[in-house]
Amino acid sequence: MAVHLLDTQYDADSYQKYRFPPSENLQSVIFSYLEEKKVDPVRLAVDVGCGSGQSTHVLAAHFEKVVGTDISEAQIEAAKQAASFPNVTYHVCPAEELPFADGSVDLITAFTAAHWFDMPRFMKEVDRVLKPHRCVALSTYTADFSMHYKDCSERLTEIFTETHDQLLKYADEKVNLVIAEYKEVFESMPFPDTKRVTQIFDKIPMSVSGVIGLFQSFSMYQAFLRSDPEAAKSLLQKTEQRFLETMGVCSNETQVEIGIRSACVLGCKGP
Repeated sequence: MAVHLLDTQYDADSYQKYRFPPSENLQSVIFSYLEEKKVDPVRLAVDVGCGSGQSTHVLAAHFEKVVGTDISEAQIEAAKQAASFPNVTYHVCPAEELPFADGSVDLITAFTAAHWFDMPRFMKEVDRVLKPHRCVALSTYTADFSMHYKDCSERLTEIFTETHDQLLKYADEKVNLVIAEYKEVFESMPFPDTKRVTQIFDKIPMSVSGVIGLFQSFSMYQAFLRSDPEAAKSLLQKTEQRFLETMGVCSNETQVEIGIRSACVLGCKGP
């Protein structure tokens, strides 16, 4: 069954505030694939492991109905409280037990979530609920982050990486699927028509405080926080101070850009 990690209101609120929606170039890869496979009409999309709903909203303009699902009640409640679209609804359920009829779904997505699923059971469920000739898109941003501000981007990226590497000591083993850029997820895809794209680059604008918030939303930081609250908080305080000193600014609302690289596994069900 899917791992149940982000189920406190703090986790959900942090996720809602600091996680960004699927990047523009990642969206382009997914929707270009749908166009290539001629997925039309586009009635129902299901966003599995939707968290607080940022990814679910992206699908609203492309489908008649969109359903976000997550095992976490707190995450679904946060998604419901956020501004949404009239064709978007949410449902609490495991990724491996989707509440949809056989052959009823046009697209299944999971953004930075599939590595938490019981992959054999989830893929069996994907095969069950998808209509013939319909698609699945499972994506994650990789561990390849960069940070950009004026002429100190290289040093900022070094600081970001050092903090990220310290947090990796608290990462669940399932995060290894992310580090491997969803290679195992790709290999578990049950369809003959599959594709894996790993070189999807984007830059996301955010404040320095937003970067710290992004760290706070990571499951490995949450594990560190439960293990040693003072050390976890101190690490991020020191990281923020290092960022500001390197940039030569005082305000943590100073805007930077975070460079991300995404990996995406795509598949199209046969007849």
